Amino acid sequence: MPKTFLIDTSRCTACRGCQIACKEWHELPANKTTQYKWGSHQNPQDLNPNNYKLVRFNEHLDNGLVRWNFFPDQCRHCDMPPCKDTGDMYHEGAILKDEKTGAVLFTDKTKAFSKSEFKDIRDSCPYDIPRRDEKTGLLSKCTMCNDRIHKGMLPACVKVCPTGAMQFGERADMLKMAEKRLATVKKDWPKARLADPDDVNVIYLLIDDPENYHKYSVADASVGPMTKQEFLATLTRPIKAMVKA
Repeated sequence: MPKTFLIDTSRCTACRGCQIACKEWHELPANKTTQYKWGSHQNPQDLNPNNYKLVRFNEHLDNGLVRWNFFPDQCRHCDMPPCKDTGDMYHEGAILKDEKTGAVLFTDKTKAFSKSEFKDIRDSCPYDIPRRDEKTGLLSKCTMCNDRIHKGMLPACVKVCPTGAMQFGERADMLKMAEKRLATVKKDWPKARLADPDDVNVIYLLIDDPENYHKYSVADASVGPMTKQEFLATLTRPIKAMVKA
């Protein structure tokens, strides 16, 4: 059974320790600060090749009161990753899934994808995660700190979280923890829900409507004209064969 994150947004204070720890572990370069130019404390404005993790800020009015929702965005490491299935149509093996951990990994072979092929890969992701380095052509995203996991260590982001908003472990254990925590949170936040717990290995506990966190916080949105399930059903070997023909 794969490893799984549980991210409890009710405990997230937007300290951004997870975001910094991710950059430090992966030795990713800094981005130019832009927060005062676009009216948000969120920085950078979006995921990019130098940020595999981003704490998103969402400010909205709730019965006349200002509400802040924080969302530590990252790859969900889908059980059936559409990015891998789409990538395999063009360059099989460029995107891998570690069956032991559940980590979905972009390899150096992703530089072989053309811009149009990358667009197809990004469009296939219901969470809008994949990014491309325009200088190198490499695709990038969260790796689940797969190298750390294989050495018995926690992912860097989980290790530094000071509030317990991020937990990590065996999938069965995380699902039990998620259901227990959800029952507790629902007493004060009746809208609380788990985001796509059956499909992903990064499960978010939301206490507000998903759209009050991030446009892609859940996969309920369609992938183009199709639902996620309908899209996945099209990713069959016959279609792959037609693409290669």
